[in-house]
Amino acid sequence: MLRIALFVLLGVLLSGAAVGRAQDSSSTSDAQPSGIKPAAQATDAGPQSISTEVTAAEAAIATSDWKTAETKLDSWLASHPQDARALFDAGYVADAQNRLDDAAGLYRRAIAANPKSLEAHLSLGLLLARQGKPNDARPELAAATSLDPGEAGPALKARAWRALALIDRPQPGAGGDTTTASDDLLQALRLSPETPADTLLAAGLAEEAQQDDAAEAAYRRVLEKNPKSQPAYTGLAHLLIRKKQYPEAETLLRAALEKLPDDPALTAQLATVLAAQDNAEALPLLQKLHAAHPDDAAITSMLAGVLAVAGDAAGSDQLYLKLLAASPRDSDLLVAHGENLVSQGKFAEAFAVFGKATEIDPANGTAWSGLAFSASKTNQSSVTLHALTVRSKYLPENASTYFLWATSYDSLHQKEQAVVYYHHFLDSAAGKFPNQEWQARQRLQLLEKK
Repeated sequence: MLRIALFVLLGVLLSGAAVGRAQDSSSTSDAQPSGIKPAAQATDAGPQSISTEVTAAEAAIATSDWKTAETKLDSWLASHPQDARALFDAGYVADAQNRLDDAAGLYRRAIAANPKSLEAHLSLGLLLARQGKPNDARPELAAATSLDPGEAGPALKARAWRALALIDRPQPGAGGDTTTASDDLLQALRLSPETPADTLLAAGLAEEAQQDDAAEAAYRRVLEKNPKSQPAYTGLAHLLIRKKQYPEAETLLRAALEKLPDDPALTAQLATVLAAQDNAEALPLLQKLHAAHPDDAAITSMLAGVLAVAGDAAGSDQLYLKLLAASPRDSDLLVAHGENLVSQGKFAEAFAVFGKATEIDPANGTAWSGLAFSASKTNQSSVTLHALTVRSKYLPENASTYFLWATSYDSLHQKEQAVVYYHHFLDSAAGKFPNQEWQARQRLQLLEKK
């Protein structure tokens, strides 16, 4: 059961990453030299004539002739370094050529020359977001939302709100807030029509807020308009898997793979669902997926988990050892490796592995469980009791741990404690462990003799 739980979690994480990538891709188009053509700039600094050099540069930009545009702008800016329009155009040209640091510097100069330029604030904010600098991007995007878009119209300001929503949404390791992101998105929708990317983002935010019905409705709205939307399929499947609605998720994913055959995220999700239902089809599906993506750590880990469940501890362990070579201090991988060693009867090796896992992550209750069991198998009763004591801080007791407590106290001749835990074991076992229950009753007859 532990393996299945870990496996399902990995599948969900993989699907969630796919959804996140899909949502990020919706912002990428915004973050390319943004589509804000320089010639569309408002001249908030006041009426001014446009030089023939800048006009010629913008004509070159319109045909993506970046070198010509760059030459003309450099020449003009050499003698007119405070021309906000030319600075913005130059930033746009650098952005288009992927000279991002140069572009950021030019956009900042354009803002200094004309602080009311929505286009310059927006373009700088989008660029910084694309560089993975959300804390720097946010003030620029927020400034853009407060400025007059001029001739560009409200759609330009809506673009800034959408970019803010993507920055403010919850992300792994980066915080975020669903309410703030939802408010950002609502502001965008007040200024321009809803797009499929908006609907996907709204679905993800609703799911994050555990508003599952709203999230499901949004994903299904996207699929009604676009039956081949991979992000909508992965998002909806992610939701169904989280709710453990495995048959519904399987039906959805099989239909999705008919339209998008061999999609890795959808295939991984289907394998997750099949494994959760103990369907043997999961193994060959994952093997095929792993063959196509041998360096994908999530897929490798999923396959390793299914092999372990299928009883191939040695085959599973080969994959876990590969993962550990890349991440030697991953306590969860060490626990999985230790469990495979236990399955192969290599208790002394497992003891060392579980011990390392507890040193790396002292709050990993599963690692302490493994250490307690392997210690009992190597006749280290005192270590077993210590491991069980620490484990109890993080995980509830169960029949198996009660039995370990009892047998460890028994081997150390601590009669009263052994009797207590044998009784706890029998109360919780309920006929599920016949051999151990027989042993517990035999020991109680001896220990409780007057």
